[in-house]
Amino acid sequence: MLGRLCLVAVLASVLSVAACGSSSSDTAAPVSSAAAGKSLTVFAAASLTETFTELGKQFESTHSGTKVTFNFGSSATLAQQITQGAPADVFAAASPATMKTVTDAGLASAPTVFVKNTLQIAVPEDNPAKVESLKDLTDPKVKIALCAEQVPCGAAAVKALDAAGLKVTPVTLEQDVKATLTKVQLGEVDAALVYRTDVIASGGKVRGIDFPEAAQAVNDYPIAALATAPAPDLAEQFVDLVLSQQGRDVLTKAGFQAP
Repeated sequence: MLGRLCLVAVLASVLSVAACGSSSSDTAAPVSSAAAGKSLTVFAAASLTETFTELGKQFESTHSGTKVTFNFGSSATLAQQITQGAPADVFAAASPATMKTVTDAGLASAPTVFVKNTLQIAVPEDNPAKVESLKDLTDPKVKIALCAEQVPCGAAAVKALDAAGLKVTPVTLEQDVKATLTKVQLGEVDAALVYRTDVIASGGKVRGIDFPEAAQAVNDYPIAALATAPAPDLAEQFVDLVLSQQGRDVLTKAGFQAP
């Protein structure tokens, strides 16, 4: 009888432990998505929208659980946001001058130039104003859009016009190259000075016209991982992707030039 009672007690104890284990497993909280994944934030010049979006997808495909978020816009505006404390991991600018704003603030070091870009005259496909050269933009009847001078595409336009010894009077000054090109696409202006890559990215919605003075206004594009990057390892890895042959293939296919 004593042996049976001991056996019953042991079995009851085992069943109790098993029941507790089962209950714990059934009620365990799921792992949150925030804990399961990582985030990378890249601030990049507007002219990099298409290429960096593609590179971001490639980066996500090789970094399981990582989400790449982009902030595209005027390099000058992005640099200002970074120096004012906006959280970002990587900065890719359309000019060394805008990158210098960030490096002077001690927020990045040793940026690397990864591509170059040149200007074209963008006109509607039917080119109603018959623009064929930079000099044609001096005609007061031709409505011109330019980037504002403080942003890289605007600074490049000033250099090109100065090299040609020409003065133009734009009807609008835009804050980035995409907004400038949109004025042409909407038919609000007859022409604009934008990057060659943006003409290509338009998919035939505008026509690009080369001009010799563009060679005097080539923009270098630097990139750097930021000193305050919330995800420093991912930041360095994304910069490595941009600088790799894989990254260069994407960029040169879009019309950028190797540095």
